[in-house]
Amino acid sequence: MARPDLHERIQHQRKLRLAQGRIRTRRIISRRDGVRLEIDGRSLIGFCSNDYLGLSQQFEVVAALQDAASREGASSTSSHLVCGHHTLHQQLEREMADWLGYPRALLFDSGFMANLAVQQALLNEDTDVCVQDRLNHASLLDASRLAGCRLRRYPHLDSEGAMRQLKNTADGAAMLITDGVFSMDGDIAPLRSLALVARMQEALFYVDDAHGVGVVGEHGRGCVAAAGLGVNEVPLQLATLGKALGGHGAVVLGDEALIQHLAETARPYIYTTALPPAQAAASLAAVKLARRDHWRREKLTELIAAFRDGARCQGLELMPSETPIQPLLCGDESTVMALSATLEQSGFLVGAIRPPTVPEGKARLRVTLSALHSIEQVKTLVDAIARARDVVLYQRSLNTVNA
Repeated sequence: MARPDLHERIQHQRKLRLAQGRIRTRRIISRRDGVRLEIDGRSLIGFCSNDYLGLSQQFEVVAALQDAASREGASSTSSHLVCGHHTLHQQLEREMADWLGYPRALLFDSGFMANLAVQQALLNEDTDVCVQDRLNHASLLDASRLAGCRLRRYPHLDSEGAMRQLKNTADGAAMLITDGVFSMDGDIAPLRSLALVARMQEALFYVDDAHGVGVVGEHGRGCVAAAGLGVNEVPLQLATLGKALGGHGAVVLGDEALIQHLAETARPYIYTTALPPAQAAASLAAVKLARRDHWRREKLTELIAAFRDGARCQGLELMPSETPIQPLLCGDESTVMALSATLEQSGFLVGAIRPPTVPEGKARLRVTLSALHSIEQVKTLVDAIARARDVVLYQRSLNTVNA
């Protein structure tokens, strides 16, 4: 029997994506100035980045990057366990651990790699189970599959569902994993009830708080601290450096034994070049600013309230989010793509999120807010979305009549 031709398969899959309207294209940003982006010679106000605190271009952060690069170069030149672990890496790990109240932190090149490292290092193939929220980030779900453990998923935010899944897999070690803030919905996991489930079922509880750290809770310490939990209830958590902190990479925080085990056994940590020291210096400066500049979170709170109040007045379909991630449900894919295109013509760049990233029938505009936005820009965006909705509905009504 002849093997399938991979090129033919690729062409067939692309045709399907074309028919479904799911072709994804990269936008080329020629210049970034705060929330303004230059694309194809046009200046757009961006409402789609994860730079929640506005730190990615902040002077002290950029100066730290430049200064460290001038002294240490562009690369760490090696993995952490060979000769790539720099004093700047060490300082960043200690600063993150101190801020979030954990004994120790371990630095990774990305959140995707960190999530894979945790599951591959702690779960055995076939015998162990990982129970996850159905809407967890793809990196968490893929990590379970790559680790070879049994993956069980419970309905979104359903602690009782998590309990049932853990009860049904009594043999072998178990992990319970959830996002802190869910990246496409903007809602927050019920961490206290999930922590209780994990304790009752003797499962290790791991929280990926990529979109919560820096933004949620007092001093921006994230969802775990905001829920009144710590290392005893949540033995491991992930904090990204590439979202609210405006940099690149991620850290896993935990007790001494767990973090040491990851450092000694996690393949995505051992077999990759360490983050450039200059990037660690930039993130270290960003963490210090995030801890100090409370006004950034206060500004975000004002912006979120302004957006939600305006959206309600315009009859837009909000989702239950009190975070800088503010999705507006649009239903089908053609509608959300038309809305996004109309907004771009009006000078706004807003992400159109479609299946398979979100469930069928749940396509949405994913509006993300930054402390660098003004109240006036947010109000103008809401008005532009309402006008775009009206234009799209009118055009559809004309098409229906003409048909």
